[in-house]
Amino acid sequence: MSNKSIISTDKAPAAIGPYSQAVKVGNLVFLSGQIPLDPATMEVVRDSFEAQAVRVFENLKAVAEAAGGTMSDFVKINIFLTDLANFASVNEVMQRYFSAPYPARAAIGVKELPKGVDVEVEGVMSL
Repeated sequence: MSNKSIISTDKAPAAIGPYSQAVKVGNLVFLSGQIPLDPATMEVVRDSFEAQAVRVFENLKAVAEAAGGTMSDFVKINIFLTDLANFASVNEVMQRYFSAPYPARAAIGVKELPKGVDVEVEGVMSL
């Protein structure tokens, strides 16, 4: 018998490919990357980089809650940015959602992301 379960919520965007919003194995939850899609409309938030980052963290928060956790349960996140000039801005937005002790993190500059967005974040939680 597998101890793997699939996490899904309509409070975060539906998957736009062959993947789950999150998968729980034991006490670990692996959250797929979230981009700034509004879950109600499945449209990309394009107002500003800050608005995109907020939407991404709100989506992660919704999946975390669906898994039975909170943002404080994250142990690792990976941030993908199409422009590393947004590094300070994503740090500022991240501090709205996390407090010390912060999860481990990587910030990675990439050429492009799905749907032409500027930021994507994935993570791992321990419950």
